[in-house]
Amino acid sequence: MALGILVGTVLLVYFDRTGYNDNNDPANEISLIDAIYYTTVTLSTTGYGDIAPVSDTARLVNAFVITPARIGFLVLLIGTTLEVLASQGREMIRVSRWRRKMGQHVVVVGYGTKGRSAVETLLNNGFERDEIVVVDPSSGALAEAHADGLAVITGDATRRDVLRRAGVAKADQVIITTDRDDSNVLATLTVRQLSPDAYIVAAVREHENAPLMRQSGADSVITSSDAVGRLLGLSTVSPMLGTVMEDLLSYGEGLEVAERELLVAEVGKQPQTLPDQVIAVVRDERVYRYFDPVVALLARGDRLIVVRPAKELPWAPRPGTHDEDLASDAD
Repeated sequence: MALGILVGTVLLVYFDRTGYNDNNDPANEISLIDAIYYTTVTLSTTGYGDIAPVSDTARLVNAFVITPARIGFLVLLIGTTLEVLASQGREMIRVSRWRRKMGQHVVVVGYGTKGRSAVETLLNNGFERDEIVVVDPSSGALAEAHADGLAVITGDATRRDVLRRAGVAKADQVIITTDRDDSNVLATLTVRQLSPDAYIVAAVREHENAPLMRQSGADSVITSSDAVGRLLGLSTVSPMLGTVMEDLLSYGEGLEVAERELLVAEVGKQPQTLPDQVIAVVRDERVYRYFDPVVALLARGDRLIVVRPAKELPWAPRPGTHDEDLASDAD
């Protein structure tokens, strides 16, 4: 826009060059170079006075066209500069807050629909905004991440230097949600090389790419197309079952799925007898269904995957409903 104002003013002065006087030219001729020179010194408010409008038409054009153009030109340049400085300042503050918590943060690669939903879920389950950093090359996605108050690293997550700037080597968890399976695989490989201990959750669009994602180092792989297709099928076969599944996937109302630690009073009991609806038991970093004979009796160190009413929020960070003692803390 500023360039358009500059070019337009040059043409305006040049076409009306007979109305201007060049005090340094005995022939008093205004060339295209003179028009460019006059426009630049005028729009920048320098105004040396060696070229000046002398005819009434040229003076009126200066008063009612070039003067407003000068103001618009300056507003554009100053406004853009201030916006850039303010944006950089806000980003520096976010990054400094995030770097203070490096070693506890979560890196989210890709801030599309899946990435935003993942971040929202983290925030709703006790994470702070300065514990999350987004990596995305898209200007639109970065603008949305900035608007959501998140620290952002601009760049391609398949590049080592970009992931290093995001602190992947010290991150606890990495969520990879780009729109391309090949990019997700390469990003997973790079993250695993930089951080052998980080827990990596990756999304794939096609089911056949899930084994490759696991071989690349992902700890958990979510197949988005299969999940959506299965939900559509369930909703068609049994609309009520589809409604329940949608309820479990939504946040803040109805039913919620959570992982919690075992309580002291629950040691030695069967999963089916607990007040919470236990659907799985995590033992020795393996997941067993609640009816598996291996977890017929609950033991210390177990963690439970349960279904709870959403009204019990905040339940995810809290082991029990009433702050009961944990079996893992008992002597």
